[in-house]
Amino acid sequence: MRAHELVYEKPFQELLGQVDNETTILMGHTRWRTRGNEFNNRNNHPIRAGIVIGTHNGTIYNADYLFRRLGLPRYAEVDSELIFRLADRFAPEGPIDQEGLKKALALCRGQMSAVLASRLDPGTITVLKGNKPLCLRIHRQHRVVLYASEAAFIDFAVDNEKGWRELEVPPMTMLTIRHADVRAIENSEFRFIPQERKGTLPEGVNA
Repeated sequence: MRAHELVYEKPFQELLGQVDNETTILMGHTRWRTRGNEFNNRNNHPIRAGIVIGTHNGTIYNADYLFRRLGLPRYAEVDSELIFRLADRFAPEGPIDQEGLKKALALCRGQMSAVLASRLDPGTITVLKGNKPLCLRIHRQHRVVLYASEAAFIDFAVDNEKGWRELEVPPMTMLTIRHADVRAIENSEFRFIPQERKGTLPEGVNA
């Protein structure tokens, strides 16, 4: 169903009622489908890949090739799954090895902004701000970080409540947010091959 219908459903309201101070992450996603039928729930975000769960805004054009080259298992039809399979490969004991993930992400070609976490390390959230829109706001008193593809969605959700501050994050930045102290955000650079449209490669990049 559409998101504006879902939010009035009883299961959705019950889920929100379970959110408390122990909650580390709450994810939702409205897809703009590029591949993978939405009636197959495996294709819908948040995507589950082993112990990693996450949402992705963008398209990985060489996902099929990388699934084969790296021998990664595949659960869904969507290209987004690749990002979370890579993270799962670098989370053998629960926490995601971010340096290993960065090296793997460098093989990806396309568009990417994503949020992900390991279900065995739920207090650590990884944010990838790539070449697709991603807006983040922090409320220090509530100890909460919100994210959405567009600022307007967050503005509507917080309804002019005071105390929210925008987190300005440059493209190609990996953020680490920890539940223990959401104010102590770590950031570092990551890389992949940006490609705006299928079939067109950036200057100097070979297929």
